[in-house]
Formats: sequence, C-alpha cells, structure tokens
Amino acid sequence: MPNAADLGILFLHALPLDGSMWASQMDILPGRTHAPTLYSFGATLEEWATKALAGTRHDRLIIVGCSVGGSCALEVAQLAPDRVAALVLIGTKPKHRPDPALRDRALEMIATNGVATAWDEYWEPLFAASSDRTIIDAAKTTTLRHPASDIATGVAAFHSRKSSDRFAAECTIPITVVTGEEDVAPGVEVSKNVAGSAQTGSLHVVPRCGHYVSLEQPEALREILCEVVAAHA
Repeated sequence: MPNAADLGILFLHALPLDGSMWASQMDILPGRTHAPTLYSFGATLEEWATKALAGTRHDRLIIVGCSVGGSCALEVAQLAPDRVAALVLIGTKPKHRPDPALRDRALEMIATNGVATAWDEYWEPLFAASSDRTIIDAAKTTTLRHPASDIATGVAAFHSRKSSDRFAAECTIPITVVTGEEDVAPGVEVSKNVAGSAQTGSLHVVPRCGHYVSLEQPEALREILCEVVAAHA
C-alpha cells in the first residue's frame, strides 16, 4: 500500500506569473507542497523540469501545471514516471506547433516596450471577462515584479518546447485536465481532446473562468485537487 506521507504536490506556474499563483492551494498538503518560480532554472522546459523535480523530497508526486507549467509537468513525468502519481494539466496543450513569428513579436515587444505592454497584449486577455478586476491587477503586479529578462526567458522556453501529445496519450499516469469555460488558450475543445486521448483521463470545465484557474476560481480548483489527492493518498 502507498504511504500517504510520501505523497507531495509540485505546482508549476504559468507565464508570466510565478509560484505565488498557487497561494490558495498551498495548504492542501501542508509541508508537502512545492511551488518554485521557474525562470532561473534554465532556458528550456527540460531544464525547468529537472531542477523543479530536484527540489522535491517526496517519493510520489502529484504534478499540477498551468499552461507552460502544464507542459513542464509533462516533462517531469517523462523524467521520472515512477515518481508521478498523477498529473493535473490546466489550460495545457501537449501538442506544440512552433510559431516563430509570434515568439519573435512577443520578445521584441518585451524588449522594446516592456513587460507591461506585453501583459496588456498577450496575458490579460486570457482572463474571463467576468473575472474580478482586483485579481487581474494583482496578477499584473506579480508579473511586473520580475525583470523583463525573466519573462523573456519564459516566453522563449514556452515557444521552444517539444510536443508531448504522444506521451500524454500513451502514458499510464492518471491525467486530470482542467480548463476554464472561457479559456481561449487552448480552450475547452482542446482540453476535451487531451482528456479523451489519455489512458486514464478526466475533464473538469470550470464556469466563469478563463486561463488562470488558480486565481480566477481558486475554490473550484481546490475541490478538484482535493479529489485527486484523496484518490492517491
């Protein structure tokens, strides 16, 4: 029988945020939860995954990732499948179609006009129209705490990621897919396909929510995560 004390959670954040985006979920497994900020871990998702995994101490992990963090979660699972009890992928598209023009535009905007301009262009529109303005403003403040070089590193890592759709479809790790009902990146249909193609997949669509579920509907995500923990404790 698995030892519940050996189970931990590794949270992997979305762009352009940091580990603090999981503040409302950190107490689900007190003392057994890790939420690193990834930008300093390297230039690729493989490096992020390696260092994030190295910072954990539990034998079994539930890996929770949002957006680029979900892609990083899939990298962790490929590095150490024997340690991953479950994956929770939020707003994540395992299949990657490179878009160098979009990457270059984003990096040029950050370098020339600053992170605040890039926030307005790329990231604020990912929140649901009904999201509380104070939540959006707090997320922007979090983003602007980081130097532009950090956000640029994250953008470059996101756009250089490899496709993990085959792994997500073939691995035997249970995959819980979460999407906001109003998420446009990747959106409900893509999330439905990810869950449907997994060997053991489930889908949760969160109402009145966009891309950043942990911020926009924190209690709904807590309920989902508590169910996942209960299934693997």
